[in-house]
Amino acid sequence: MSDLDQLTQSLARNLKRWRGERGFTLDALAARAGVSRGMIIQIEQARTNPSVGTTVKLADALGVSITTLLDYEQGPQVRIVPGDQAVRMWSTPAGSRTTLLVGTEARGPLELWSWTLMPGDASTSDPHPASTTELLHVTAGELTLVVDGEPHSVPAGASAAFEANVPHAYRNDGTEQVELIMAVSIPPVR
Repeated sequence: MSDLDQLTQSLARNLKRWRGERGFTLDALAARAGVSRGMIIQIEQARTNPSVGTTVKLADALGVSITTLLDYEQGPQVRIVPGDQAVRMWSTPAGSRTTLLVGTEARGPLELWSWTLMPGDASTSDPHPASTTELLHVTAGELTLVVDGEPHSVPAGASAAFEANVPHAYRNDGTEQVELIMAVSIPPVR
């Protein structure tokens, strides 16, 4: 079984599990996530591999991290994720990429990400649930962080924190590669 097939199967199993644990019907989850009922059925039957955006919307609607949707086994108190088992979420032909390093459900989902953005590349995000916070630290290059339409320059060595309940984007407007580490804290579903 390929990595993509494993990811598709894991997502199917976990989406169905968490939808059941939350007591959401297909229609309720569709409305909450802004994803069609048909798409959710296809995902739960492992007939499609959804976009990162769709996966994020579903995770946000369920109040769990992407890690939880992709990995049912949470393991012991200390969980080590070898570098080769981190989840590559997206990449571009230019070499930009994001990797989900680790996540947890303690007091609401918490995720740790490693990002690389090549010159001219960008990634946009829809608003997350209220009280979602993102922390980031740029280790190389200069990131243009756009929060609710307002650009902010974050050079190497600088960090940023923001509430991610508004549209936001990460851009590399420079000529050198941008590298950053980002943590995302998502409030638990009430």
